[in-house]
Amino acid sequence: MELKDIKEIIREIDSSSISEFEFQKDNIRIVIKRNNTVKYVNYDLPKEESLFLVAEDKDNDEKDTLNDIYIIKSPIVGTFYSAPNPEAKPYVTVGSKVKKGDVLCIVEAMKLMNEITSDVDGEIVEIMVQNGSFIEYGQPLFGVRKV
Repeated sequence: MELKDIKEIIREIDSSSISEFEFQKDNIRIVIKRNNTVKYVNYDLPKEESLFLVAEDKDNDEKDTLNDIYIIKSPIVGTFYSAPNPEAKPYVTVGSKVKKGDVLCIVEAMKLMNEITSDVDGEIVEIMVQNGSFIEYGQPLFGVRKV
């Protein structure tokens, strides 16, 4: 099985309502599980000690009740870019004010550039990934304090 085959599987699952997928053949095993809610909780610990909690939340409100932080997650697998091109300034930085629909970053998937937009009005309080890094489906990207 080649990488392009795996990417095709991920793309098909992403566009379906499947929540869990498992494939095994010979010495290859692929398990993909969707998690509808990822909550990020930072108890004022140093960044490397920040905690990630995964929990099921019936109303899908991705707000940390302790810090009132809304988490914007990646809707796809790909490469995270904080700016439209290498010479440009990032779309947002910590402290940036954003409105619902504002572009926050680009995720490149299968040579397509996908703009990721804000779901809420607020202020960026944390950027959880580095520019150029590979990101997973559902991975937290930004923490936004809602206004």
